[in-house]
Amino acid sequence: MKKLVLLVGICLSLLVTNSFASDKKGLNVVLTAADAQTQQMAMVLSMMTLKQGKQVNMTLCSSAGDLAVKGMKSEVLKPMNKSPKMMMKAIMKKGAKVEVCPLYLPNAGKDESVLIKGITVAKPPKVAAQLLNDDFTTLSY
Repeated sequence: MKKLVLLVGICLSLLVTNSFASDKKGLNVVLTAADAQTQQMAMVLSMMTLKQGKQVNMTLCSSAGDLAVKGMKSEVLKPMNKSPKMMMKAIMKKGAKVEVCPLYLPNAGKDESVLIKGITVAKPPKVAAQLLNDDFTTLSY
């Protein structure tokens, strides 16, 4: 009987968790990692979120900001044989909003002219509001 009650409790908690997850509007992704595998994981989870009909807001800063720069190379990874930069462009085509943090360009000695089309400089008040929005889950890499 105790096992049955425990099993029912677990099932109910999973149902409640799943219903909360389905209520989410999408994902906020803050990506600073230089590591290609970490960058790729952020892109893969973003793509899966978009495929579920949800929104993705991505902010790139520090070394990850290099993904936003035209001509910068990104390591191709298995098993997809795609780079994080290739995946980033794919999620943008599916509607993801990608921005660089306002610290990236001036500290990298660059300006907005180097950014891939569709990527803009983030506005801190808007990013803060989005991060505080309970309708979105935030992932930081």
